[in-house]
Amino acid sequence: MDIKRRTVKRSLCLMLALWLTVYIFPAAAVHAVGPELPAKATLLMEYSTGEVLSEKNAHDRMPCASITKVMTLLLVFEAIEAGTLRFDDVLTASAHAAGMGGSDIWLREGEQMNVDDLIKACVVMSANDAAVVLAEAVSGTEDAFVARMNERAQELGMQDTVFKNCNGLDEEGHLTSAYDVAVMSRALMAHERIYDYTLIWIDHVRGGDTQLVNTNKLVRSYSGIKGLKTGTTGAAGSCITACAERNGMTLIAVVLGAENTNDRFSAAASLMDYGFSNWKTVTPECPELPVLPVRLDMAEQVRVTCGMPSDVLVSVSGQGGVTVELELPDELEAPVEEGERVGKLCVLLDGAVVEELPVTAGETVPKVTFRSAFLYLLRHFFCGREAPAV
Repeated sequence: MDIKRRTVKRSLCLMLALWLTVYIFPAAAVHAVGPELPAKATLLMEYSTGEVLSEKNAHDRMPCASITKVMTLLLVFEAIEAGTLRFDDVLTASAHAAGMGGSDIWLREGEQMNVDDLIKACVVMSANDAAVVLAEAVSGTEDAFVARMNERAQELGMQDTVFKNCNGLDEEGHLTSAYDVAVMSRALMAHERIYDYTLIWIDHVRGGDTQLVNTNKLVRSYSGIKGLKTGTTGAAGSCITACAERNGMTLIAVVLGAENTNDRFSAAASLMDYGFSNWKTVTPECPELPVLPVRLDMAEQVRVTCGMPSDVLVSVSGQGGVTVELELPDELEAPVEEGERVGKLCVLLDGAVVEELPVTAGETVPKVTFRSAFLYLLRHFFCGREAPAV
């Protein structure tokens, strides 16, 4: 009987814990540990919200090998966006760039290649020499570029990161974390042109003489994969930052310090499987914005505007839903300035506010004056005749 009572008691406790998790504390699962994986550090992030869905040693500082090139590519794409670099620019390899070891495309000093092919080599083949040529084109020298990498890391809130080079070759003090890798990956993914390169499986440079084969094998095996970057060195082990999209939701999976390439790919796939199985994003349905009446003016009413709310991350097993509440006064009093806040739109998840957006006046409405009132009466007196403008 004692054994039976203990069994029943244990079952009731498990049922209570499940009930609390699903109905009372559903948000707690956002930071769940997730699957146990064969790597020193892992992290799973939802792209649109930046929410962390699973983490293991996410802020431990460690080498990340060629994952470093995510920041290099981010600065290159920002330079292209700023107009200081173009895809068809032809760059010349310096002696410093040509002297890089590890993975490369064997650039010779003085060899020329356009930016498009250099990015392709950097992404697909993880070419260290190509990364240095791009860095020197953006900042003049690799040292100046690395200084900018560290500045950009701070701007993005990457508190665990110090870069010593632009390509990820092992160097003392060159460290980051799984969380910071996800942050810079998310920033790079905002430049959608990157997917033109990360989804390449096999391509060529030098007019077809040099073949490039993607180091990210998930490109061939994982449903919804979009990229992003692999890396391997003796100090860092096997690493990857991978991203995939299914049903409108994009996930970023980071794996650092795996023992081999198979472990890094299986770990990244497991992380994303976990995310896609347990989470989804919902786009809030916004109500139609009304026109508000205005007292003490000639216009009598004013239109209002509001920005679009962000997607909301919700648990697949959650029982609640996403709702939108619009809070506006019954009327406004002139004068009203264009852009003036007149109310708010609240997005709620299970009754709790997750986002608040200002509702603003879409135009300026001046207060009634003697002159405007006189012209108003004059216009009505002539029954449709055009009166002078106010």
